[in-house]
Amino acid sequence: MKSDDALEDALVRTSFRVMAVLTRIGSENDLSLTQLRLLGLLRDRRPRMTELAAFLGLDKSTMSGLVERAERRGLVARGKSPDDRRVVDVFITPMGSELAERLQEEVRAALAPFTDRLRADDRHTLTELLSAVSGTAGATNAL
Repeated sequence: MKSDDALEDALVRTSFRVMAVLTRIGSENDLSLTQLRLLGLLRDRRPRMTELAAFLGLDKSTMSGLVERAERRGLVARGKSPDDRRVVDVFITPMGSELAERLQEEVRAALAPFTDRLRADDRHTLTELLSAVSGTAGATNAL
């Protein structure tokens, strides 16, 4: 096996483990994986609907339905952008923030048996490497 093959295999195995954790936690909270991702994205930003759709890889109508379902649950809301009143932003509500924080703790606890195997400096290095691979260096959004 070439070294790149080993790297790709390790990344895939790791993503399967993480996706299993996220799917289980989402399911236990009556959230799809995409809804879970939506809450994670909205924790520290107020994007336009079009930006959310692009990031999640959804078309406009699917994005609208996703946001509507989350709105009905009181997790997110839509409002006029403070920067451009013609634009509609999506933002997390206090109830959504509380849920997102609780879910983040559940994810952290579920992944701890794997991440706790590493020394603190190795965890830091892995965080930097994974951020570089995912193109999210400096991002703090975990969900």
